[in-house]
Amino acid sequence: MIDAPASIPALTRLARGGGCGCKLAPGMLDRILAESPPLPVNPDLIIDATTRDDAAVYRINAETALVATTDFFAPVVDDPYEFGRIAAANALSDIFAMGASPIFCLAVVGMPADTLPPETIRKILDGGRSVAESVNAPVTGGHSIDAAEPFYGLVALGLTHPDRILSNAGAQADDVLILGKPLGIGIFSAALKRGLLNTSDYAVMIDAATRLNTPGTDLAHLEGVHAMTDVTGFGLLGHLSELCRGAGLGAVIDRTALPVFEGARVLLRDGVRTGASERNWAAVKAHVNFPEAWDAFDRDILCDPQTNGGLLVACRSDRANAVLRIFTHHGGKEAAVIGKMVADQPMIGFTM
Repeated sequence: MIDAPASIPALTRLARGGGCGCKLAPGMLDRILAESPPLPVNPDLIIDATTRDDAAVYRINAETALVATTDFFAPVVDDPYEFGRIAAANALSDIFAMGASPIFCLAVVGMPADTLPPETIRKILDGGRSVAESVNAPVTGGHSIDAAEPFYGLVALGLTHPDRILSNAGAQADDVLILGKPLGIGIFSAALKRGLLNTSDYAVMIDAATRLNTPGTDLAHLEGVHAMTDVTGFGLLGHLSELCRGAGLGAVIDRTALPVFEGARVLLRDGVRTGASERNWAAVKAHVNFPEAWDAFDRDILCDPQTNGGLLVACRSDRANAVLRIFTHHGGKEAAVIGKMVADQPMIGFTM
């Protein structure tokens, strides 16, 4: 099983939650934002919070748009360097999910200064910087505070052509849905906090959580790709429901086609699950035709909060193979067609 080295404080024990499971529950977020005044009209603000997209997009000129996002969370692993890598990869994912290329980042840092030694905090920052620099998006500065619980992330900025933005509101009826990574990272994280994660599954978790969603930039150049988002803290059903809401469509998921980490399946059968999966289900269940014959196992996989999870792509069926080839080129050989968008039902349904 995985334990933090004796010389390093167990980061995951310093926070109540970790990774994208730290997000405010979708229902609470809806209540908080329900009475917010509308944003001022600005024709150059192409995408704002209205469509619940992964980032805001501002048109600079006819050829260039600025994509801006921020993402931070509490530790999902105890190794400080790996925590930094995961947090940075997750923040940059929102840039890739819009089809953009990152240009630079700013660090967002909160650390209990009386608990964590400077060298541990430095390792977190080094891990994040290594990931950002790997895609030519250096961390050029940021802001830090002394906080009761540790958290780290990035403000990420990117550029794209205004006509190549892949919003989560652009899906069309009969588009196929492609998921770029298997599900189960949240289950791995829960097992780690309980001391139940073996070394092989830990390696799988680190690989998936640090693998950048770089296919998104290439997919923006592929004709027939209509919409994209990344699957993170709200789980597959939560982020698919946003795709459906934005397009005014329903979706049908093929249960047998869903990629799931085998180790996560075993852990879930053994009773390991995240608290966030229950609140994710509460937020979407009114919009899901969940088969009565299925059990909590199926529901928890579909609602498992992912940290730097895979891209969810809606594209024309005749472009599916081209999309899968792009994922494979970027190391995502597990990408799979998992369903389709439909116009004849307003909900998410399933086939066996």
